[in-house]
Amino acid sequence: MNLELREPQLLNVIEQDAELEELATGFKFIEGPIWHPYEKHLSFSDIKGNKLYRWREQEGISILRDNSHMANGNTYDQQGRMLSCEHATSRVSRTSADGSYEILATHYQGKELNSPNDIVVKSNGHIYFTDPVYGRGDAFGVARDLELPFEGVYCLNPEDRSLRLLVDDFAGPNGLCFSLDEKRLFVNDTELKHIRVFEVKEDGSLGKGQVWAETTGEGDGIPDGMKLNQAGNLFCTGPGGLHVFDSQAKCLGVIRVPPTANFAWGDDDFCSLFLTSVSTLYRLRFKVPGLKLF
Repeated sequence: MNLELREPQLLNVIEQDAELEELATGFKFIEGPIWHPYEKHLSFSDIKGNKLYRWREQEGISILRDNSHMANGNTYDQQGRMLSCEHATSRVSRTSADGSYEILATHYQGKELNSPNDIVVKSNGHIYFTDPVYGRGDAFGVARDLELPFEGVYCLNPEDRSLRLLVDDFAGPNGLCFSLDEKRLFVNDTELKHIRVFEVKEDGSLGKGQVWAETTGEGDGIPDGMKLNQAGNLFCTGPGGLHVFDSQAKCLGVIRVPPTANFAWGDDDFCSLFLTSVSTLYRLRFKVPGLKLF
């Protein structure tokens, strides 16, 4: 691991000589890592392997679900239930601690969703997710025709299962995260290689968005996974590794790691970042902790 230092403030976030630790390998294409802050484990998807895995410090890897419906992004709600975006079925599902499984969203206005991709939960319990087309091809899903003419961002009310379309003008909506005060929602666009930001209104809808930052540079990687740390730095995958921005959208630099689809904060102090990098799960330590999911 090495750093592409664009601003000296990057060294407030991570040590110059931080070491990338390999935890497990041999997967097909891993995504959607989430850390359970109380049970101390990491769950993640293997999209192409059609499985959900779990990693613990002492026990290592175990299979959480043998048929994940080619799940991609995952998160937890305020009750600690696991929410998953399923590529093969175009659904958003919820799994409780006792293993009970429910379907939360499948269609919008009578038409099947494209392939829900990444997902976050607001503190009021409302669920926001992106819906690009990547799971409707052989590479990361099941090849089938599209029913919707757009790739949207949605808000799902889990109480009444109502689904509201928030934005429909993305070329490839992917990773998303809230600002620390939840007054803004960041959504990146894989195809256009930038991050947009939207005002979150009182009713949960979004104001008009604008381009907040671009992920520029050399090397493999695209805008995909995206998270904040407790200082408000935004991390986004992109060319060459993890791009780190300050709250004013200035890129502090790039943490050069193998091509990474997504990542999650974890460990007891939340200063570890777990990276899902194609076939390999890594861990990298930081100076500033990240945010827990619930």
